[in-house]
Amino acid sequence: MIAVNITPLGLTVDGHAGYAKTGNDIICAAVSALAQGLVHSLLSLTDDKITYHIAGGHIDINYKNLSEKGKLLIDSFFIAVSDLNLTYGDAYLEITADGRKTEKGEAL
Repeated sequence: MIAVNITPLGLTVDGHAGYAKTGNDIICAAVSALAQGLVHSLLSLTDDKITYHIAGGHIDINYKNLSEKGKLLIDSFFIAVSDLNLTYGDAYLEITADGRKTEKGEAL
């Protein structure tokens, strides 16, 4: 299962969905693309200062004092991974906000 945790100071993405074999797992690919796109968007579209680490099965993004654009990008990421969760379920993707499990369709 992939665990996404979003806090006011950063977010983490850990694990593998286990939906399909490595290289064919559409949930892993989708979450990875969304998270990497978030990193590149924060760096390219805002003046926000972030640090990040990406390694097999793990993405860690740290930020402080996000601009309105940065907050919008985080919200967009949250909506997109929430949509994946609604489609595929908690067996493959779990989302928490500040360590608290989010409810289906809940806003950040």
